[in-house]
Amino acid sequence: MPGEKTEKATPKRRQEERKRGNIFQSREIVVIASLLILFYSLRALSPHILSSLQENTRKLILLTGEIDVLTISDTRKLFSDICILIATSVLPLLIIGGLVAIVFTMAQTRMLVTTKQIGFKMNRLNPLQGFKRMFSVRSMVEITKSLLKIAILGYIIYISLFDEILLLPRLMDMSIENALSYAGRLIMSVVTTSAAIFAVIAALDYLYQWWDYERNIRMTKQEIKEEFKETEGDPLIKSRIKERQRAISQMRMMQNVPKADVVIRNPTHYAVALQYDPDKNNAPVVVAKGADKLALRIIREAEKHDIIITENKPLARALYESVEVDREIPAEFYQAVAEVLVFVYNLRKNRTNK
Repeated sequence: MPGEKTEKATPKRRQEERKRGNIFQSREIVVIASLLILFYSLRALSPHILSSLQENTRKLILLTGEIDVLTISDTRKLFSDICILIATSVLPLLIIGGLVAIVFTMAQTRMLVTTKQIGFKMNRLNPLQGFKRMFSVRSMVEITKSLLKIAILGYIIYISLFDEILLLPRLMDMSIENALSYAGRLIMSVVTTSAAIFAVIAALDYLYQWWDYERNIRMTKQEIKEEFKETEGDPLIKSRIKERQRAISQMRMMQNVPKADVVIRNPTHYAVALQYDPDKNNAPVVVAKGADKLALRIIREAEKHDIIITENKPLARALYESVEVDREIPAEFYQAVAEVLVFVYNLRKNRTNK
C-alpha cells in the first residue's frame, strides 16, 4: 500500500532519531542490575553498617544519659549526629545504586545525553492520545511484564519460606547478630533466584524493545526517495548541472581550437587538437578533443581558422582515449606526434615561401 512503512530506517533517520532522544533501551536490565548489585553491596557492607550503628547508638544513649536538661543546642547536636549516622550507613548504598543505574543506562544508550524527551509537548495533554497509549501494545506488554514479575517473585518467596516457616519462631531465641545473619541468608537466596529468572525476562525485554524500536522508525519508500534527494540532490537537477558543465567545457575547448598547431582526426569519429610551445611546455598539449558530433565541430572550427588538419586513425583514437584536455601527451606518443609536427612545420614553411 502507498504510504505504508515497510523499509528499514536509513542511517540518516537513525541519527535524527538519536538526536531527538528516541532510542531503545530495556529498563528491566537497569532495574535488575541495580537491585542485584545493591543487595550484594548491602551484604558486603552489612558488617560495617551494623558495627557503625551499634557504636553510634551506644554513644547517643550515653550522651542522652549525661544530659540533665535538654537544650536547643543539645537537640541540634543530637539531630546532627543522627543524620550523620544515617548518612554513613545509607549513603554508600545510594551511591552504588545510582552509579549502577547510570552505567547500565549509558551502556545501552551509548553515552547519549539529551533533553529532548523532557521538553513540553502539547500532545501529552490530549486525552485521546493518552487513552490510546493506555491500551497500546506497549502498555499491554508492560502490564504483562509487571504481573509476570509479581507472580514469579511471589512464587519464589513462597517456596523459599515454605521450608523455613517452622524455623522462623526460633529467631526469638537467637541473638540479634544471628537473627540478622539468618534473615540475610534467606533474603539473599530469594534475591539470587529471582535475579536469575528476571535476567531472562530482561533479555527478552531487550529484544522486544529493539524490535519495537525498529518497527516504529521504519520508513515509506517515498520518505527514502525524499531523503535521497535531500542528501544526494535531485537527480534531474544533478543531470542538468552536469549537462551545463559539459557545455561550458566544450565551449572552452572550442575557444582553444584556434590556438592549436594541428588537429589529428580519424577521420570523423575522433578529433584531437594539439598545441606545442617549447617555452611553456615539455611536450605538446591536448587543447581540445571530441568524438562524433563534437569531433566534427572541432574540425569545422579548425578549418575556419586555417588550422592544419591531418588524418591518423590510430594516433587520433589513442590520444583521445589516453590524454585529458589541458594535459601534456605521455612519452609513448612523442615519436608519432613529433612526426606529425615536423610535417605541419614543413607544410607551413612551404606555404610561407609561396
